[in-house]
This record gives sequence, C-alpha cells and structure tokens, in this order.
Amino acid sequence: MKIILTHEVSGLGAAGDVVDVKDGYARNYLIPRNFAIRWTKGGEKDVEQIRRARKIHEIQTIEQANQVKAQLEGVKVRLAVRSGDAGRLFGSVTPADVASAIKAAGGPEVDKRRIEIGAPIKTLGAHETSVRLHPEVAAKVSVEVVAA
Repeated sequence: MKIILTHEVSGLGAAGDVVDVKDGYARNYLIPRNFAIRWTKGGEKDVEQIRRARKIHEIQTIEQANQVKAQLEGVKVRLAVRSGDAGRLFGSVTPADVASAIKAAGGPEVDKRRIEIGAPIKTLGAHETSVRLHPEVAAKVSVEVVAA
C-alpha cells in the first residue's frame, strides 16, 4: 500500500515521504495513530504542505543540532515516579515523561517522538536515553529515576 507519512517513523522515513508498506502495517498501525495517510492523486498536494511544516519544526543545520546536543548533555535530568519497595516502578517511564523532565530541568523543549528509550525503564536508578535531533546527530541523555 502506498502511503504519505505525516510524522517521522524510525526505519521508514520522515514526514512528507511517500513509501510502500504492507497493507496490514498501514491499516492497523500507521493510519490509526495518524503517522500516515493513504496516498491518492489529490494527496500529492498535501505532500508539499507536510514538507513545509516539517522544515519549520525541525532543526535546520548540523550546527544547530550540535548546539542543542551540548545543552541536552549538560542537563541533569531527575524523574520522580511511584515505585514499590523493591525499586520496581508502577508502570514504566515513557518518552513523554522524559521530555517533560528535560524541560523541567531547564533543558530545551524536545519532541517526545524524537526520544528513543532502548529497553523499557521499569526500575529506579540511572538510565541512558537517546534524542534524535538531526539525521546525523543524536544526543545521549542520562535520566536518573528516583522514588516519589
């Protein structure tokens, strides 16, 4: 199925790209979560609008990305969450939680879709996350999860 991506999807493409994917992946995952729309001849006009909006929101140059990377790596991020006696969390830490903790710690505003958490964070302690700022630049952010 041919689709037009409306958001960046890891391993697939950026907003405004026209890609071919399996029908089930498009119908059951991408389209319901508003990551993509079906490709039509009329939809080609929407591609330019999506690309213009993407250029406004994304970091334009590698220099800008490196500046934001330096800011992110200099921020001490602490995230207070509810946990049990053994240090296990009730639930897990989400990218939205990390984004709000970065902002609260005085760091730059980061889109939650750009934060990548390798393994689910379900315990207290220090954990590493990655923030994709540019296709060539990613920042490592250390998140300290403490009991609330």
